[in-house]
Amino acid sequence: MEAFKQPTIRVIAIIAEGVPEGDTKKLIAYARINNKVIIGPATVGGIQAGAFKIGDTAGTLENIIHCKLYRPGSVGFVSKSGGMSNELYNVLARVTDGLYEGIAIGGDVYPGSTLSDHVLRLNNIPQIKLIVVLGELGGRDEYSLVEALKQGKVSKPVIAWVSGTCAKLFKSEVQFGHAGAKSGGDLESAQAKNKALEEAGAIVPTSFEGLEPAIKIAFQKLVEDGVILPTQEIVPPSVPEDLSSAIKSGKVRAPTHIVSTICDDRGEEPTYAGVAMSTIIEKDFGVGDVISLLWFKRSLPRYCTKFIEMCILLCADHGPCVSGAHNTIVTSRAGKDLVSCLVSGLLTIGPRFGGAIDDAARYFKDANDRKLSPYEFVESMKGKGIRVPGIGHRIKSRDNRDKRVELLQQYARSHFPSVKYMEYAVIVETYTLSKASNLVLNVDGCIGSLFLDLLASCAMFSQQEIDEIIEIGYLNGLFVLARSIGLIGHTFDQRRLKQPLYRHPWEDVLYSKYV
Repeated sequence: MEAFKQPTIRVIAIIAEGVPEGDTKKLIAYARINNKVIIGPATVGGIQAGAFKIGDTAGTLENIIHCKLYRPGSVGFVSKSGGMSNELYNVLARVTDGLYEGIAIGGDVYPGSTLSDHVLRLNNIPQIKLIVVLGELGGRDEYSLVEALKQGKVSKPVIAWVSGTCAKLFKSEVQFGHAGAKSGGDLESAQAKNKALEEAGAIVPTSFEGLEPAIKIAFQKLVEDGVILPTQEIVPPSVPEDLSSAIKSGKVRAPTHIVSTICDDRGEEPTYAGVAMSTIIEKDFGVGDVISLLWFKRSLPRYCTKFIEMCILLCADHGPCVSGAHNTIVTSRAGKDLVSCLVSGLLTIGPRFGGAIDDAARYFKDANDRKLSPYEFVESMKGKGIRVPGIGHRIKSRDNRDKRVELLQQYARSHFPSVKYMEYAVIVETYTLSKASNLVLNVDGCIGSLFLDLLASCAMFSQQEIDEIIEIGYLNGLFVLARSIGLIGHTFDQRRLKQPLYRHPWEDVLYSKYV
């Protein structure tokens, strides 16, 4: 109704089925008063061959080509059934020069426009020379066409058939697929309608099977009489093959949007770097083993994966006062969701908090490979204005060592084939401690140097791969993964404690007028 009220819209096709009859009657009344047209409800739409279609009529592109609907013919068609419309378009393509315009009015009891409405309209289209009508039992719509034929309002040949003659074989009333297609009184039967149409002057075959021959004969007579000059056939544009079928048949190779080398979920079970999920469970793989598959695309020795797990365990949390945990706590107390709380903490990770592992590995490796003494290394960094990554701590010192660093060093000395990079970091620490007691090797520097030893001593990585791993940021990934565990814990802890919105105390802020 809203569309009808737009002055530029004159015709509406209502595809929906099950429209309440009361609503349909209101639409019909409005359309008649305002000189507008409804096709439907419960219609598949209509088509003007070679020009335009509305709704789902005519089906796929392949069907449109097959039924020659890519150019206009000389036949007008109107039907109640959408499915039978497609069938008749095919028939017309076989025995005539094809369709000019076809309409399916829908199978509801109260159609917005009737068979006779469209037959009278088709009769006034000069390009249409023959009209085909397909009705069905139930209702009395076909009788308005009978009256139009009797009154001479239709000057062009009409071939008609009303489906549903089989209803007479049933002992009780039969409801067919359409709401309006039910056997009622004798006047609503298909036999009575076919007889009335034939008596009014329409060409009516004796069965549906006889419809195609009847159309063929009528068309050929019009051609012989010179009424129809058959449409010249044209070569339609080829229908592009569907991409999925073309790829399947090997005719084309479409570019991929994503490249993945670490996993595959297309088989019976997902795989990590080629290792099936069942194998991961059966062989009792741990988190470190899964990380080795998904990050490094190979199954590392157990001492390596154990070291990875130790890093995650030891770096999962470092109290509520560090910047990441503090941010997460404040965000949780603001009532935010878990992901927001986690991200607020993770965003603090960087060169000053937990994000120095890669830089520590990079600088320690470069200095050791170039055989720089601790003095040369530290002083060259000082000359560049760069703090040595992995050295220094706000709390830990010479006399208060970080237990995490000690545990990792002990494990590496007992299990790694070589710890040359860690030993170099320790020598650097000895030099930096001579300058200040808090310039100790911190957990970032320890993990960074030991990961260099892991990559170099396990004999599973080339030098180029090691450089790439450090450059990409794999090692910082360990801290991000580990600290996520603690940040999630802080989020849940604050919610469990039902802590209120955080506000920083005034006494902890220096309000100053001077910069």
